[in-house]
Amino acid sequence: MEHKKNTKNFASRWGFILASVGSAVGMANVWGFPNKMGSNGGGAFLLIYLLFVFIFSYVGLPAEFAMGRRAATGTLGAYENAWDTRSKSAGKVGGLLGWLPLAGSLCIAIGYAVIVTYVLKALVDSLLGTLLTTDTAAWFGAFSSTPYSVIPYHIVVVVGTLLTLFLGARSIEKTNKVMMPVFFVIFLILAVRVALLPGAAEGYVFMFPPRWEALTNPMIWIWAMGQAFFSLSVTGSGMIVYGAYLSKDEDVVGVAQHTALFDTIAAVVAALVIIPACFSYGLDVGAGPSLLFVTLPTILQDIPMGQLFAIILYMAMIFAGVSSLQNMFEVVAESLMHKFPKLNRVTVLVLLGALCLGFGIGMETISKWGPWMDLVSIYIIPIGATLGAVSWFYVMKKDALLDAINTGSTKKRGDLWYNVGRYVYVPLAIILCCVALFMHVAF
Repeated sequence: MEHKKNTKNFASRWGFILASVGSAVGMANVWGFPNKMGSNGGGAFLLIYLLFVFIFSYVGLPAEFAMGRRAATGTLGAYENAWDTRSKSAGKVGGLLGWLPLAGSLCIAIGYAVIVTYVLKALVDSLLGTLLTTDTAAWFGAFSSTPYSVIPYHIVVVVGTLLTLFLGARSIEKTNKVMMPVFFVIFLILAVRVALLPGAAEGYVFMFPPRWEALTNPMIWIWAMGQAFFSLSVTGSGMIVYGAYLSKDEDVVGVAQHTALFDTIAAVVAALVIIPACFSYGLDVGAGPSLLFVTLPTILQDIPMGQLFAIILYMAMIFAGVSSLQNMFEVVAESLMHKFPKLNRVTVLVLLGALCLGFGIGMETISKWGPWMDLVSIYIIPIGATLGAVSWFYVMKKDALLDAINTGSTKKRGDLWYNVGRYVYVPLAIILCCVALFMHVAF
């Protein structure tokens, strides 16, 4: 078929799913999910999280895929296309509003590249053996509090990620066909190793039997909802661009649910590594970034073949981080090339690299990185996610949205699908946005 000869399209359904899983699987799974689960009721949090994942993968994620495919471009064109179903003037407004979620993708890429830089530093020091013989808290504090201490690693992360994007969808697909299966295999190996630690069983008891009283805590619902939104990358921007590269023969709800399934497996497997390990060593599972760079290395120092498992762990996290960065850069690149047709791909990617390094190098310390990521996750991303949800289900004409959703599907989605989006998904996005804005909760 003709679309398969076009490097702007994914060559296969599984290539698309793995690329989408790569975008979704990242630090939100590796430390965010175990952190939130450990801090918010264990098994009860997991049940609520699964509920929200089901809802968002049924309506929110497929809507973003469908809008990208309908517009055949990224964020700016998709918003203009959706609003244009009302009128040409509304389309222009939508095109302008699309800049906000697009800016969110770039802003989070700038901060995200810093944490992937930390991971690369940890990987190199694991390979050298220094991480396995040092005081991990002092090691992490030394570079995370010293300005400009990880610039070479930072350059490698940004430039290396951009190099995987030069050929468009096909290069994204090819790299994720390698990175994602390897990521899953690596974490399964780690989960088996952790299961052999003394006291690990207490972690499983904490994770799986729900404490039903926790279900009455509204903040656990909020944290689970926020984790589901961001773990699936339903932010009103990122997944739109992958939808633009999806064949019209594919069912967007089906591929969205496959994406959510593998993303959830990745989150649970990461939790099976981190939570039992922390219980085994009596460490805090809610430690945030230091969980990856202080807590886990401390555990790895104490187990046989710790260096090997450290290398395996940080290699997997590099794959997860780069695959997510690919999406953040790609959505901005595609939108800019759509908006400014005279720009070529190489120019745009070089521009993005310069912006990411130019702003990111100044926030390599945790004291600057933390507030930046709080700003993005409290304001820009929740507003962008809400803007997308409202645009698809309240601004765009119903028939146009359903036509986009049903393209390539043998199962027709109608009023039920639409009403779940309009009366469940959109209110949830608004609630999350209001909590973030008024309670200053960073997700």
